[in-house]
Amino acid sequence: MTQGKIIISPINIEARKALGVRAGDTVNVTTKVVDKGSGKEGKDKTRLQSFEGLVLSVKHGSEAGSTFTVRRSIDGIGVERIFTLYSPLIDTIEIIRRARVRRSKLYHIREKAAKEIRRQMRSELHVKPVVIAEPVAKEEVAAIEEKQEKEVEAK
Repeated sequence: MTQGKIIISPINIEARKALGVRAGDTVNVTTKVVDKGSGKEGKDKTRLQSFEGLVLSVKHGSEAGSTFTVRRSIDGIGVERIFTLYSPLIDTIEIIRRARVRRSKLYHIREKAAKEIRRQMRSELHVKPVVIAEPVAKEEVAAIEEKQEKEVEAK
């Protein structure tokens, strides 16, 4: 008589272990998000939301409580999310690109991004103002206003 494996978790733990997420990888993490009461008849609605970015760190290796931090830049603002590797709320983890890095924690990228934004802001401050229209004499303004009043009365 053969005994089958007892599956306790709804995820494939061996597949997640085999992924080998490392710092420097660009990943696309698709998570299940539950919207309370937005479905038919007030039932909960589940949708998928993806988050693509750079893995800054992996903590606790591939053990049960391991986490990884993903950072992405949205409209010049850095957003970081911490995901649990074996969470049932994660639908898929897709490794898009692997990069060879020399550090296990890439926290220095936060400052690098902030310096880049500050540099861009400095270059925006030195922009010369653009003249849209030349100054108009008071007589010309009065003539234009009279013309507009006549058009309104004619209608």
